[in-house]
Amino acid sequence: MTQEPFDRFSSAPISQLIGFQVAQATQEDKELGSAVVALEVDERLHNPMGRVHGGVLAALADAAMGIAFGRMLDSGQDFSTVDLQIQYMRPVTSRLLRATAKVKQRGLRMGFVECEIRDSRDRLIACSTCTCTTIDI
Repeated sequence: MTQEPFDRFSSAPISQLIGFQVAQATQEDKELGSAVVALEVDERLHNPMGRVHGGVLAALADAAMGIAFGRMLDSGQDFSTVDLQIQYMRPVTSRLLRATAKVKQRGLRMGFVECEIRDSRDRLIACSTCTCTTIDI
């Protein structure tokens, strides 16, 4: 499958390792800076208390927000996350999780991205935000 130039951030090695499933990008995703990333979680991703490790949820949010921001970049640009915040709303043990990210503001060098992670029952699991900086390559 040929990857669109604006979707080059969708196939990171970490996504394959953890099992992220990135929804195929549309032209609208590029224009709006949006992305949806899913992850089926089970006991392999649990912490010692038997729930999905918070770092896995943070990685899921980070991936979705990075893909959303990356889709807005020109071919001669990369980016780096400057900061990431996450708020955990409820624990989860096993379910299909869906992280939906959208760029809320983008300037010449900086961008602000928001993400919600919801389970298959549409319950809010976590909210996250990040700030990204554009890097010319």
